[in-house]
Amino acid sequence: MNLNSVLIGTEDPKRLAAFYSSLFGDPVWEAEGYTTWQIGTGWLTVGFHDAVKGSNPAPGRLIWNIETQDVAGEFERMKAGGATVIAEPYQMGEESDEFNTSIATFADPDDNYFQLLSPMPEQGA
Repeated sequence: MNLNSVLIGTEDPKRLAAFYSSLFGDPVWEAEGYTTWQIGTGWLTVGFHDAVKGSNPAPGRLIWNIETQDVAGEFERMKAGGATVIAEPYQMGEESDEFNTSIATFADPDDNYFQLLSPMPEQGA
């Protein structure tokens, strides 16, 4: 299996589309109130959902991640692009741990959390 995409429902898709465009550039697809960006091999889409109202009341319930070799540099770029900083880059794991990972957490305008993290080691299939 392969995780293909994340769809973020919102009552204000134009606002979220403008926000994510400031971070990821021009979308690869826009139609019928949905906007999509390709990030690496995955896809991020925002669109209207009638069951979503206001800010996310539980932003830590679901957190989506973007892998990058340069967590510190991308952190600064996203912060400058308007992302709300929840946690500045920090290390998860010990220096000697094979899962020593750098992580930074942000929120979008609807208070959905997303993170930057350094690549995880390859695991056997």
